[in-house]
Amino acid sequence: MTTSRSVLVAVAHPDDAELAMGMRIRDHVLAGDRVRVHCLTAGHPGTDGTTTRRDECLAAAKILGIGSYTFSPIPDTRFTDHRGAINAALFEAFAAERPDTVYTHHPDDQHLDHAVTGEEATTVAMREAADLIHFRSPYSRNFEPNLHFVGTPELLAAKQTALACFASQQQLDMTVFNGLTELAYRQHIHHRVVERFPDGAHGAEMFRTVRQIVHASRP
Repeated sequence: MTTSRSVLVAVAHPDDAELAMGMRIRDHVLAGDRVRVHCLTAGHPGTDGTTTRRDECLAAAKILGIGSYTFSPIPDTRFTDHRGAINAALFEAFAAERPDTVYTHHPDDQHLDHAVTGEEATTVAMREAADLIHFRSPYSRNFEPNLHFVGTPELLAAKQTALACFASQQQLDMTVFNGLTELAYRQHIHHRVVERFPDGAHGAEMFRTVRQIVHASRP
């Protein structure tokens, strides 16, 4: 009998989770896992005070089935100045429901917000969670994946629909994104292995497992 697991995705900005692992999130949900995303900033408010990026996150959450999408008020692009507040916010997010599995940014990243989030979330997760997995961000450096999640056309379509919610982010070129998704596994997996993939398995998301705890099966 499969037991539902608590999954926490700790990210710096809106759309970080969906871009890096939208298919994996949806697959967790379909498997019955409880998925939460905690975003350390909701981005800059609009000139009229609107919270566009927060609203985009909540719309994407409905598509992927994310059970809870929460935010902290860390100033966007100012993470290096607020490490103490970030650490406290993450401990609070973990305490809401201690997660079995945590996903977060690979700490070696050109974007300082991503790097700080990855470092602080890793520190907290090593104390509070069993499994810890880093995902690749667009600006990750020295990222060597040891876990490749190969999705289905349905999972990829769900991810694309979720990303379309982030209309304020003009840099999300879906044509380029789709090409990178299809190319991802070909950079790291020998073609003889790829040849044995099922039909339609043409998109992948890449991760690096930091720690995984496996308990013995009991009769």
